[in-house]
Amino acid sequence: MSDAAAPLSLTGAHLTLPSAAGPVEILRGVDFEVAAGERVAVVGPSGCGKSSLIAVAAGLEPPTRGRVRLFGQDLSTLDEDGRARLRRGRVSLVFQSFHLLPNMTAVENVAAPLEIAGLNNAFAPAREWLSRVGLGERLEHYPHQLSGGEQQRVALARALAAAPKLLFADEPTGNLDAANAEVVANLMFDLISQSGAALVLVTHDPALAARADRTVTMFDGRMSAARAQ
Repeated sequence: MSDAAAPLSLTGAHLTLPSAAGPVEILRGVDFEVAAGERVAVVGPSGCGKSSLIAVAAGLEPPTRGRVRLFGQDLSTLDEDGRARLRRGRVSLVFQSFHLLPNMTAVENVAAPLEIAGLNNAFAPAREWLSRVGLGERLEHYPHQLSGGEQQRVALARALAAAPKLLFADEPTGNLDAANAEVVANLMFDLISQSGAALVLVTHDPALAARADRTVTMFDGRMSAARAQ
């Protein structure tokens, strides 16, 4: 396994999940690769499998068939703990619904995963990253004391503080008004460019997708050919 390998590669990835009406095919033979430092937008109608693609690609949900490689490592050879170890320090995720811990302040939310990863004095980089997203004066505020845009900036700081080589962002501006969406989008792309991390961005926003290096479209669990911007 080497971090020099493509950060992400899916080959013939299928995902079938049970339901009351019988098995449902979510992903239907997806082939998808992301190069180091590449920013790829994934677009398509609701229910087409975009969020499931992220779950499978990040090792949160094993594919029913096919192969997923993160940094050259075949995820099928790893158990859940092994996949978590592989993600640590390499992969971060940002979600539409923020997923902040409500009983922790902004700085505690950013520092917590760094402490879990074994970093000493995790609060120093947590404060630095919150300053970088414009929240240096909001360190001790709890999520309920922050606007939606501010909460998503905390989530972005938390994701990037770990210095990932690959960031998955699932509708990161989906719960924000236009002004806050633009702020979060600008920060995300600026900080990703500075870090050199690869980005897989799921979005319904064509303007946001247009900022990526290329766009792929999903429909009914399948992926189209990539389109360069």
